[in-house]
Amino acid sequence: MADEQIEEEEGGGKKGGLVKIIMLVVGVVLVVVLTIGLTLYFTGFFDPGAEEVAEEQISALETEAAAAADEVAQQPAKIQLEAPAVEKFETVYYELEREFLANVANSRKVMQIKLAIMTHYDEQVISNIEKHTFAIRSSILDIMRQVTEQDVTQEDFRTNMAEDIRLAMNATLEEFEDFGGIEKVYFSEFIVQ
Repeated sequence: MADEQIEEEEGGGKKGGLVKIIMLVVGVVLVVVLTIGLTLYFTGFFDPGAEEVAEEQISALETEAAAAADEVAQQPAKIQLEAPAVEKFETVYYELEREFLANVANSRKVMQIKLAIMTHYDEQVISNIEKHTFAIRSSILDIMRQVTEQDVTQEDFRTNMAEDIRLAMNATLEEFEDFGGIEKVYFSEFIVQ
């Protein structure tokens, strides 16, 4: 009898341990499946309305775009006037590389300018300027040295000085190349201190 009790306890212990392991595995699998299902539910995986809403918004935007295109098409077309065919010469600009620095006459002030020229002629004018840079610089500096402090305060001083420089540059080029060609002089920098 004592032997039978021992055998029953041993057999019952094996059955109870196996059931516990199966229950534990089933519980873990159930928790994993439940977690995955709830995650998909809360992220909207099972909700078909999100795709429908997006498609509705896209179709609404397409409808608005089509309506706007129709509205633009119904407006009268702008009348374009054709510009008269005028023969224009090509404008060429050239900036002299170095600044010009000179004292203002009878003053402690200094004038610094940087020049650019404009011509409607070909590149030959530019190459002539580069070829005779020293003579042109000298004639420009001569004009700058004659400027007084009173001249600087005049309203049209810069315009007059630009015209004087243009005439001097053309005279120098005509002296060496028999052709000036500079039509306008611009100041890209102009400082009086």
